[in-house]
Amino acid sequence: MQVTEIYKSLQGESTHAGLSCVFVRLTGCNLRCSWCDSEFSFQGGQKMELQEVLIEVARLSPGGGLVEITGGEPMLQEREVIPLMEQLLDADYQVLLETSGERPLARVPKQVVKIVDVKCPHSGEPDTFALENLKALRPHDELKFVLTDRTDYEFARDFILNHGLAERVHAILFSPAFEKTASGSRDTSHCQLDPQDLAQWILADNVPARLSLQIHKLIWDPAAKGV
Repeated sequence: MQVTEIYKSLQGESTHAGLSCVFVRLTGCNLRCSWCDSEFSFQGGQKMELQEVLIEVARLSPGGGLVEITGGEPMLQEREVIPLMEQLLDADYQVLLETSGERPLARVPKQVVKIVDVKCPHSGEPDTFALENLKALRPHDELKFVLTDRTDYEFARDFILNHGLAERVHAILFSPAFEKTASGSRDTSHCQLDPQDLAQWILADNVPARLSLQIHKLIWDPAAKGV
């Protein structure tokens, strides 16, 4: 499989935020979101055999722990990533899969926690989520919506309501988009949508969503990689 990087850090998002986690970032993505902070993973990387990836994960987190498969879009390498997830599960790792939901998810092992990033209008990639993937969602899965403004918020609010998603997944995450060029100060001034505004909208509409900030960008320089 083509791999951009494997590293250990704190999980910065989802309901696992703050936990130690090994990240396996695969190379390649077929979407071009306007706020993407991992464009460096679109190409390049290095080819690694499955066993090489497993050995590196075990070196960073021996005996189990949390592992996230991310990208790019990891499901572009479905033929390789499915066996990777299966073997990580067999080795007693808890596995997260970060995906856009544009690619089919039916073959993802049941124990894997899918964190599905549904693209909002101002992502530049609206309507790319495959609705048939709603059938693949399990009670432990999570849905994420990255938001830049009120239009994105209303799309996300209506999407979860229209599809009855609050009763179908473990968590729904509303995350303000960070500026792609953010660097230096480690605070929410880099958010394209003020978290305070988003919090007020969630409360006013009684939306069953969790406000999710990318805490790794508040701990380290927002431009830092491998954290």
